[in-house]
Amino acid sequence: MFNSIVFKYIATILIGMTPIIELRGAIPIGVFTFHLSYLEAFILSFIGNIIPIYFIVKYIRPLFDFFGRWKPFKKIIDWATARATKKIEESDKLQNFAALGLFLFVAIPLPGTGAWVGSLIANFLDLPPKKAIPPIVLGVLVAGIIILAGTAAANGGIQFLFQRT
Repeated sequence: MFNSIVFKYIATILIGMTPIIELRGAIPIGVFTFHLSYLEAFILSFIGNIIPIYFIVKYIRPLFDFFGRWKPFKKIIDWATARATKKIEESDKLQNFAALGLFLFVAIPLPGTGAWVGSLIANFLDLPPKKAIPPIVLGVLVAGIIILAGTAAANGGIQFLFQRT
């Protein structure tokens, strides 16, 4: 079952959907663990990473409201919301260049950036999905290309080391 191509495809998509890991982890896992081609790993990771975007941009506030009824969740949600709102209100540039900011935030593959956090930021900025989703998807595309290049370089470097020994 674990050698099945269908399992490998679904697992790569699900890893791409996972917060924090996203396609930054799904591409290397697809290539190195599941032995998918670079193109397969890229496409499946990309699909997995963009699936949650609309739902986060559109529906995260009702979820925050729902979970905010319980004290442990309320403290975390209130803290995160207040902090994000304060940063957004302090920065006129962020409000004026929200689409560009979202794109750059998602496109640069650093820890803590990505489609999930970009979608949360879009929600805090009250951007409608029509304005928020395109820059986030383009950011995921660019981040995917960067990760794909890094994965290929690492794979070539690893193969080179094994050939020399």
